[in-house]
Amino acid sequence: MYFAALLARTEDGWEASDTELDDVETLSDLADLAREASPDEDTVLVLIEQEDAWFGVVRVDGEEDPRIYVSDAAAAARSSYGEILLTDELLGRDPGDDGDDLDALDLDGTEDGESDDEDDEEGGDGGDTAAGAGEAVPHGPVGDAEVLDDLGVSEKELRSMSGDAVGEIAEALGASEVLETVR
Repeated sequence: MYFAALLARTEDGWEASDTELDDVETLSDLADLAREASPDEDTVLVLIEQEDAWFGVVRVDGEEDPRIYVSDAAAAARSSYGEILLTDELLGRDPGDDGDDLDALDLDGTEDGESDDEDDEEGGDGGDTAAGAGEAVPHGPVGDAEVLDDLGVSEKELRSMSGDAVGEIAEALGASEVLETVR
């Protein structure tokens, strides 16, 4: 179960709107959607949450590049909405590096069918087996943990959030009442 909302900061305070991400395929699409929510180029936050698995914050300030924070990249990588946020830049990859680069392959001898028992012993949880993800998608947070610092949510607070992180963020911003109207 996902929840996504836009919080736009205006002269009068925060305004919330729920949003459907079905037509959003890229981070650029998401940033455009956020900009449409605030024609005055105010700060807009896109808050995305998948139950207790992960949450993401995308901050759009006018025409600046979006700033992104994802609480658990490996969990988000298994989600179509999370994949939108996990850009090459956020993951520290060169743009267009889709994992097919021969220099990046782990050629340990098992590719010839010798034995992949080792993978079965290490894998255990099914981890990040998303196509092209491999070890490139870390477990844990990625992105700009200071994305909300100037709004009153410190890096430490953001990193410690779990459960209803979107609600906690909205409460810290003084926007919990407007968020509840779209929940």
